[in-house]
Amino acid sequence: MSDNKTLCPLRFLTKTFGGKWKMPIICILADNKPKRYSVIRRRLGNVTNIMLTKSLRELEAAGLISRTQYDETPPRVEYALTLKGSGVLPMLTTAAEWAVKEMGFEGINAYCSECTDMI
Repeated sequence: MSDNKTLCPLRFLTKTFGGKWKMPIICILADNKPKRYSVIRRRLGNVTNIMLTKSLRELEAAGLISRTQYDETPPRVEYALTLKGSGVLPMLTTAAEWAVKEMGFEGINAYCSECTDMI
């Protein structure tokens, strides 16, 4: 997934998880229940269709989420974390715990409902 010019682990992390929407998408899918596009979009709030589609495609290309399309009328598509995607949850939990501490919110419920489910 990386070339010889980009062997820096931090650049790899930034490329994989960078952007405003990728980590929240993973957080929404953290309960290991497949979610439809409309559910993800609703939970994210003000994301545009273009940005959500782009983020979902990039996460799928990285092997972190799967996309399942059902041959129904109307068509149904669901997204879920892959085993590889589930493997990043401990890292995201640690990052969230660090952020809570740095923000001065220790002892306060500073997590959204998706993050609470993840932790």
